[in-house]
Amino acid sequence: MIRRRALTLLIIVLLIGIPAGYLVISANQSRDSGKDKEAKYSATGLTAGWPSKLQRRLYQVPVPHPSGQVAYYETNNWKTSRLYVQFQTPNAGLDAFLAGVGVTRDDLKKGDITIGARDQRITGWKFTGPGPWLGLVHRQKNPAPTLDIVVSMSDPNNPFVYIVSRTVP
Repeated sequence: MIRRRALTLLIIVLLIGIPAGYLVISANQSRDSGKDKEAKYSATGLTAGWPSKLQRRLYQVPVPHPSGQVAYYETNNWKTSRLYVQFQTPNAGLDAFLAGVGVTRDDLKKGDITIGARDQRITGWKFTGPGPWLGLVHRQKNPAPTLDIVVSMSDPNNPFVYIVSRTVP
């Protein structure tokens, strides 16, 4: 009789206890993963670091190596998706970036701030410091993104680049 009760108890533990324990462990792992994703996608401004390779490819923003002070922010809605990127790079890096976009330094216009007030508010960028400031809008045929580029040449050996890449789904 005692043996039978022990066997019944063992079967109940095996059939209910083990799956329940697995569910608890799985739920904790899933919740931890969700917290990481929530932190990434709840950002409300520029985040220090490099955009992912996928983001750089989709938005056609070839951030050159070496670059410093790299930060980015992505927004998506039903109408437009945008990737905001900033970085500082040596002159050779600026030339490599512009070549990767498909333009040259000659295409940059002095004093042309091509990033609008709305995008400046979102990122906190202010283009009022010492210049010279150079800019251009690189329009491409859909579905390729439109790039608004502003370059600060206040440090002529290490220009600072600001980009807003817009795609329309």
